[in-house]
Amino acid sequence: MTSYIFAAKILLAASVIGYASWLSDKKPVLAGFIVALPLVSILALLFSYIEHKDPEASITFAKSILFGVPISYLFFMPFLLADRFHLGFWQSYVSGLLLLVVGYFVHRAIMIVIG
Repeated sequence: MTSYIFAAKILLAASVIGYASWLSDKKPVLAGFIVALPLVSILALLFSYIEHKDPEASITFAKSILFGVPISYLFFMPFLLADRFHLGFWQSYVSGLLLLVVGYFVHRAIMIVIG
C-alpha cells in the first residue's frame, strides 16, 4: 500500500511540474503564478501528516516552510539583477544555486533559534 501512495505522490508532483513547464511556453505569466503557489508545500504537509500522523512534526515542518520560502527567493536574485550586472542565464542560475546554499545555513540557524 505504501508503494502506491509513494507512486501517487510522485505522479502528482511530476504532473504539476510538467504542466507548468509545458504552459511556460504558451502562457509564461500563468505558469509563473502556478509555480509560485505553495502547492508543493500544501501537498507535502498533507501527505506528511497522513503518513506519519504526528501533529508536532507537521507544525515544525510548516514553520520550516514558512521561513524557507522567503530564503528560497535568493535563487531569483541573480535573475532580477542580470541586466544590471550583465549576467547570462547560466551565470544567473549558478549564482542562484550558490545563494541557496548560503540560504540553507541561514534557514538552519533560524530553525535552531526558534526551536
